[in-house]
Amino acid sequence: MLSSFPTLLPFVLFAFVAAITPGPTNILVLSNSARYGWAAAVPIIFGACASAALIVLLVGTGAGSSLIEAPVVQTAMKWLGVAWLSYLAWQIFNAPTNALGTQDSTSRLGLAGAASLQLINPKTWMMALATVSVFAGGGEQRQVHVAYLSLTFFLISLPCLGAWALLGTGSARWLRSPQAMQRFNRCMALLLLASAWLSVWL
Repeated sequence: MLSSFPTLLPFVLFAFVAAITPGPTNILVLSNSARYGWAAAVPIIFGACASAALIVLLVGTGAGSSLIEAPVVQTAMKWLGVAWLSYLAWQIFNAPTNALGTQDSTSRLGLAGAASLQLINPKTWMMALATVSVFAGGGEQRQVHVAYLSLTFFLISLPCLGAWALLGTGSARWLRSPQAMQRFNRCMALLLLASAWLSVWL
């Protein structure tokens, strides 16, 4: 397998770094797991990972190439993503400061929300384009390699986001008072807002 796909091991490292480093999805996983527990973060993790892997597959098969090459579409996706992340940050900032586990579950992101967030994130599409361009190679095995890359990214990003969820549940022991929860919510909201708006200027 590796002899016919020499770029797979370098891609494993790339996928790990891409998935583990802080970003909007990681912050949302951290925030939701701290406020609602591990179980609330699982749909977000699965939805985000599956959606990102699907985008790699779409770009690799050529279905998404025209989408990410259109500047108007890229701009629309970027501002839609920023607007949605800003709305989520506002929700987190103003979240109730009740005891952990008693908050209204209607404000949780969920599987569909996390998947949709990846689909409108131009950085995810650009990551997928870089993945396919650098690691898929050419020749008759290209489509097979793309499928392996998509599956590998999914399998690696799951534990990476899971680690952020564990970090969130671990931090819950310090969030027993309403004041501590409010500070945490507002800190997460500001981090999410910063990560969203920095993507516009970087």
